[in-house]
Amino acid sequence: MRKLCTLELFSARRVQSFRRIREEAVANLVASLTAAAAGETSVDLTRMASTVTSAITTRAAFGKAQELTDAANFMVVVDNISDLLGGFRITDLYPSLTFLPALTGLKAKLEKMSKASDSVLDQIIDEHKSRRTRAATTKDDRHGSYKEDLVDVLLNLQEKQVDLGAPPITMEVVKAITLELFLAGIETSATTIEWTMSEMINNSRVLQMAQEEVRQVYGDDASLDQLNYLDMVIAESLRLHPPGPLLLPRENGNQKVELSSYEVPINTKVIVNVWAINRDPRYWKEAERFLPERFMDYSIDYKGTDFQFIPFGAGRRMCPGVSFGMAIVKLTLANLLFHFDWVLPAGQKSIDMTECFGMTLRKQYALHLIPVSYNRVPFE
Repeated sequence: MRKLCTLELFSARRVQSFRRIREEAVANLVASLTAAAAGETSVDLTRMASTVTSAITTRAAFGKAQELTDAANFMVVVDNISDLLGGFRITDLYPSLTFLPALTGLKAKLEKMSKASDSVLDQIIDEHKSRRTRAATTKDDRHGSYKEDLVDVLLNLQEKQVDLGAPPITMEVVKAITLELFLAGIETSATTIEWTMSEMINNSRVLQMAQEEVRQVYGDDASLDQLNYLDMVIAESLRLHPPGPLLLPRENGNQKVELSSYEVPINTKVIVNVWAINRDPRYWKEAERFLPERFMDYSIDYKGTDFQFIPFGAGRRMCPGVSFGMAIVKLTLANLLFHFDWVLPAGQKSIDMTECFGMTLRKQYALHLIPVSYNRVPFE
């Protein structure tokens, strides 16, 4: 399944095909912020970051023609599942007590969420099948007015049963991948945007340098590759605030493994603490300081080739949607820096950086800022 995601869903070509979707969603964000700037009012940037990432992911997965009610219903289900999985449960402390999920009501809640998810996804998939049938029997061709989204790609693979070295692609697999895309994608991208803006507000020198770069070279999605300092800012934000502070558990299989001076027995689950690695003074000078310049001579590729910096994991099990998520993060931040200066609400001297652990490493308190429109017309 991971190979399927890498080759078919999140390839460079596929991510680039969603460029217009990203631009439209970010343009809507800028319009909302411009209205707030005109009224000199504070905005909840935490909520707005979540809104823009949700809009992009929903359009990429379901397409513009999908009924908004279906997409909205699905987002409610995703939010509920995220809250359920991200919170602390007594069953986490005593996993061997198999009766606890039923006793605490967790099992019933999970079953309820599973049924709700299946119901909404069935409606969305049925609508896609109807659209595909209409497109095949009319002049509505696949390369014209009919635009394929991620659900269409999965349905294509399911129909053709393309051999990617994985088990057959059943309808349950289609639904599972769609749900995982939302659970893993929306909150991680939104959280990265929030943390990066927070760090820049608390570090005025970094904010000024990032804005100067963006306002000199940024014009559209094509010029994002030229924003080298912004790349360093994002990387440093991911170092200090990795979206997933603990990588998903992995099992070492049927042989013992030695890690440093520790022996990991056969069939033992191992959890990598990315947060701790990223702040280890053995690998990072002034590890607690926000210093983007540390990445000046560092190849930032997020491919997990350097084990001291693996915000998205490493190897075959790393996050397959990195390019999709980072495209959203960078475009959003570039626009926030290009179009606006940012001011703290009255009486606030800095951003509270207290962390709150859930499915991702979030800020405990929402980020509230006042946008001030920047009145330079680009590319005159």
